[in-house]
Amino acid sequence: MLRIHFNADDLARVRMAARPDALWESILSFHRLRDRRGALVFGEWRSEARTRLKSETRLLSALVPQRGYFPDFLTPPEASDGLDAGLEALRATTPARLHTEVALAAAHRSPLRSLPGRLLSLAEGRAESVARLVEALRAYYRAAIEPYWAHVQGRVEADRAVRGRALLDGGAGELLASLPPVLRWRAPVLEADYPVERELHLNGRGLLLQPSFFCRGTPVVYRDTSLPPVLVYPVSHPSEQPAGDGGGVSLGRLVGHTRSAVLQAIRGGCTTSELARRAGVSLASASQHAAVLREAGLVVTLRHGNAVLHSLTPLGAALLRGGATPEPELAMPGTGRSLRR
Repeated sequence: MLRIHFNADDLARVRMAARPDALWESILSFHRLRDRRGALVFGEWRSEARTRLKSETRLLSALVPQRGYFPDFLTPPEASDGLDAGLEALRATTPARLHTEVALAAAHRSPLRSLPGRLLSLAEGRAESVARLVEALRAYYRAAIEPYWAHVQGRVEADRAVRGRALLDGGAGELLASLPPVLRWRAPVLEADYPVERELHLNGRGLLLQPSFFCRGTPVVYRDTSLPPVLVYPVSHPSEQPAGDGGGVSLGRLVGHTRSAVLQAIRGGCTTSELARRAGVSLASASQHAAVLREAGLVVTLRHGNAVLHSLTPLGAALLRGGATPEPELAMPGTGRSLRR
């Protein structure tokens, strides 16, 4: 069991990540690459990613086990600003921390002295070994994550919209209660099933909520409790969503499958560019569909700075609740196929 303990200051400092984290997605996707679960979401991605990957997986395989602990330094907080910022932070990891965390990762496999040479030199903090790790992660990201980044971003944005609506409706407590079923808010503690017993006391530092496309099953936190607290949790995928009560004509047959997908994507609110990514249509097409739905009284559009924000009207929300069509599938770029669970 994982238990995250909040006080009043922590609740005031709960925040949502602004975007997917490139290194969390990379490391967690490496887990997905090697297991067979979630085939409907990750199966085709696995097949396509494996054709692009080369020797970069060797070092990662030695450092990231299929289950259990992997070094915290692989996912520095700076990666929230992008891959380059994260890799530069990783490159600056102190030798003492490298030694501690590599030794910890190896503890359940073999003594540190018997590690493969590439890991032993990393544990010794050698600059050339750290540079090899940085380049391996960069190559892995380009092969396995970058081609699908728009889909990862779209699903994370959809999750952020749902959490943002919960925060506006009921504050931080409602936000925490709205998290996926793997997490349970029992104020003042957030609980989750976990491979080991963990107690994380935030002590006024707050918590960063990081939705992740490639996280599956259980959420993830840093092992080192002195690091800025972050909770990485799985976003929901289209086939995990309820399909409605099934009464009457399906939403897709009523308004058309593309427009149904657009209406589904607007749920929780989004900008036009976010709508285009979520629904897998062009920016111009997203704008046109939003206009049609707005004229029909299903969507309301407000301007916020240089962007416009679309949200459902009560009529649009009621139509979704009565529809039998799940959320739009994520089309794999260049293949016309879908990335589904």
